[in-house]
Amino acid sequence: MSHNMLPHYQSLALFTDLYQLTMGYGYWKLGNAGQEAIFTLNIRDNPFEGGYTVCAGLGPMIEALKNFRFEEDDITYLASLRGQDEIPLFPQDYLDYLGQLELTCDIDAVPEGTVVFPHEPLVRVQGPILECQILETLLLNIINFSSLIATKASRICWAAKGEPVLEFGARRAQGIDGGLSASRAAYIGGCTGTSNLLAGKYYGIPVKGTHAHSWVMSFDSEAEAFQEYADCMPQNCVFLVDTYNTVEGVRQAIIVAQKMKKKGQKPIGIRLDSGDLAYLSIIARKMLDKAGLQEMSIVGSNDLDEFIIRSLKGQKCKVTVWGVGTNLVTAAGQSALGGVYKMTAIKKEGQWFPKIKLSEQSVKINTPGKLQLRRFFRKNGMVIADAIYDEHQLNEKPSWKIFDPKDPLRSRKIQNYHHYQDLLVPILRQGKVVYDTPDVHSVRSYSLEQKEKFHAGVKRFVHPHSYPAGLEESLHQKKVDLITQLRDASLQT
Repeated sequence: MSHNMLPHYQSLALFTDLYQLTMGYGYWKLGNAGQEAIFTLNIRDNPFEGGYTVCAGLGPMIEALKNFRFEEDDITYLASLRGQDEIPLFPQDYLDYLGQLELTCDIDAVPEGTVVFPHEPLVRVQGPILECQILETLLLNIINFSSLIATKASRICWAAKGEPVLEFGARRAQGIDGGLSASRAAYIGGCTGTSNLLAGKYYGIPVKGTHAHSWVMSFDSEAEAFQEYADCMPQNCVFLVDTYNTVEGVRQAIIVAQKMKKKGQKPIGIRLDSGDLAYLSIIARKMLDKAGLQEMSIVGSNDLDEFIIRSLKGQKCKVTVWGVGTNLVTAAGQSALGGVYKMTAIKKEGQWFPKIKLSEQSVKINTPGKLQLRRFFRKNGMVIADAIYDEHQLNEKPSWKIFDPKDPLRSRKIQNYHHYQDLLVPILRQGKVVYDTPDVHSVRSYSLEQKEKFHAGVKRFVHPHSYPAGLEESLHQKKVDLITQLRDASLQT
């Protein structure tokens, strides 16, 4: 089974906003449906007031694009829509066109798991404007949510300082689809496993978990509950010790664990799910070690996030495995990632014209052109800076002076680099997948390796280092010129 598949759906063509298809009808009616355009997906800010974002969702995006088509029942549904005059919203000829539509776009994207920054092109779609337009909602939904959760997981794993983090959030995730997507993205972000069996089946993620409080409560005593569980599942014993009294629970778990060891069995550990995790874990560790159970781990859960884990680590907490649920899969602290999808160029009479959207807020002014992202490295593999450039415009020997998209007076020269890499790679050509999609395990490994190439200050939770990512000089100047021209024109009218 594919480690990137989207379960349940044959096609997601109808997962779009109505206005995508009303605009599509307008393009079709005017004879412009095939006009070539370029749309670019990027984020405006890093989530959680952090210093970076882990780009995720490319695998499911590719699977959705492979199966992209309007099914017969999709067309039937669209034919049922009515305007305010009760006349069908779309004529049958347009619906027939949609029913026969096959993607012919070229799509480029950064590899999944790449560490990225605001305003950088993450996905670039080039092709007939109608096709580019109707893909907007689908691509944004997949990339926005997956990247948000992968980044949250990355922060939590960084706080854990290399200790395993398990994703336990299915029961409080935003719906079944949200739970599955969150499990996959959390794994890419650094989690070592999930409690979600369906995610394990679909994506090949390691699954973890033992018993709940209800198991203990179903017996007359905690001692009996632990012994019976050990007899039933000797290969999967993590005893949940806080049902009644945590210290007494640890004591009972020790008795059962020692019996297991005498039989040649290997108890895994105990889990603390309430109370003061720092204080209780220190007591539990002393009790386990004194009983000769140094190999048993202590799993900690209970509404954890990166800040709580960091605080607990500072208190000499003895938890060595972290179970994180609600605050991970719901991305506590930020409900959504502000990814956007904007037209950045259009082709007229054989010539490309850059396109820009103006706004009173500078952060909402997009960067025009056929954008590519170049990352520069030192000889030791550590990153130096990123430059966004226009493939239509780039000089053969640019200066590689970059300008901050948020502050055009702030610039920096990229010097003394050993090598560079263009991060947007071909995904689709003429609507066909040309990318060898890695499995989720390879994506996770790549993501973890990526983060090691960045200075620790970028990963800091409070006032993180501002990584130098900006517009190449000629692109910056083109953007300034376009803004000036459009604003001058608006004053004249």
